[in-house]
Amino acid sequence: MDGFEREFVVRMQHVDAAGIVFYPRYFEMVVQLIEDWFADGLGIDFHALHDVRRVGVPTVHVDIEFRRPSRLGDRLRFNLTLLKLKRTSIQLGIGAACGGEERLRVRQVLTCTSLGETIRAVEIPADLRAALGRYLRPAVA
Repeated sequence: MDGFEREFVVRMQHVDAAGIVFYPRYFEMVVQLIEDWFADGLGIDFHALHDVRRVGVPTVHVDIEFRRPSRLGDRLRFNLTLLKLKRTSIQLGIGAACGGEERLRVRQVLTCTSLGETIRAVEIPADLRAALGRYLRPAVA
């Protein structure tokens, strides 16, 4: 399966005094992208996962490269691919482009955790693992 895509329009709330996207706003867009992927791509929304099942998927590692600035009104096409699926974690590759120009490149690791009194890594639930498997990009030799 191809990656999961969403478009975000850069709004006034995203830019700083220089008129470019303030870098923490990119993180907010990435979180929204992941939340949309869980709900629309995997069929498991965050409310059901977090509040009902008491399972979380916090970020434990992130590498981000800001390739070019984005400005008010730009339409950013975000693409998310699943690079690795492990017992308790996943690695995502996320990119954003505008008009074919790369703006952002992210590698992010999410770990499946219990949301009880002790937040600890747990095995990815079977239904979530099956849904994730549809997005796993084959390794390139």
